[in-house]
Amino acid sequence: MRTHKLGEADRIVTILTKRTGKIRGVAKGVRRTTSRFGARLEPFTHVDLQMHTGRTLDVITQAETIRPYGEALVVDYPRYTAGSAMLETADRLIAGEKEPALRQFLLLVGGLRALAAGEHEARLVLDAYFLRSLAVAGYAPALDACARCQGTAVRAFAIVAGGVVCGNCRPAGAAVPEGETLGLMLALLKGDWATADASLARHRAECSGLVAAYLQWHLEHGIRSLRHVEREPAT
Repeated sequence: MRTHKLGEADRIVTILTKRTGKIRGVAKGVRRTTSRFGARLEPFTHVDLQMHTGRTLDVITQAETIRPYGEALVVDYPRYTAGSAMLETADRLIAGEKEPALRQFLLLVGGLRALAAGEHEARLVLDAYFLRSLAVAGYAPALDACARCQGTAVRAFAIVAGGVVCGNCRPAGAAVPEGETLGLMLALLKGDWATADASLARHRAECSGLVAAYLQWHLEHGIRSLRHVEREPAT
C-alpha cells in the first residue's frame, strides 16, 4: 500500500495481506539497481510474498508478482490518483496490524482490478470502493430510508445522521442532493454498474462530493490523495 526509505538501500513496505491483514516488512537492498524484486514491491502490485519473522519488523525474503496493476494505472492520471486514494483509504480504515481483514483485502484487489481494466469511469470505481469499504467497516450510509426514523420520504443527506433523512429528521446543514444522485450512490454501493455508467456528469460530481465528505468524517482525517482526484472534471 505504501513504502518509505530505511537507511541507504532498504525500504519499509506496508502490505495488506489476505490472511493477516495489514503488516509492515523490511525489503533489504531493494533500492539498489541490482535488487531482485524491487519493482515487485511498488504500490498497486498484487504479490505473493515470503517473509522471515524479525525482532521488530518482518523481513521480506521473496516476492513473486501475481498482478502488476500499477502498469496500467501509472500511465493514466485519473486512474492513478483514484488508485492512490484507494490505498490511502485502506491504510486508514485498517488501523491495527496483523488483524485479519479479508473483506477489505478483497475489496481493494477488486477495486484495483476494475481501475486497471478501465471498464468504468475512474471516479465511479473509487466512489464504489469508498462506499463498500465503509460498509465493511460498519459505516454504511442509509440510502433508501431515513437514517433516524426509517421513513421512506427522504429529503436530504446528513453526514452526522448517517445518511439520508426525512423532512422531520433533517438536521441543520444537511445537503439536499438530487434524487438521481442518491440513486447513483445506492447503485455504487450495490454494484449496479448499468445504472452507474448511465448516470449524468452532474450527478456523479454531486455523488463524489457527498461520498468524500462522508468518508473523511468517519475517518476523522482527510485523504490527501483525494485532493488530486477532485481536480479531475466530471465527464
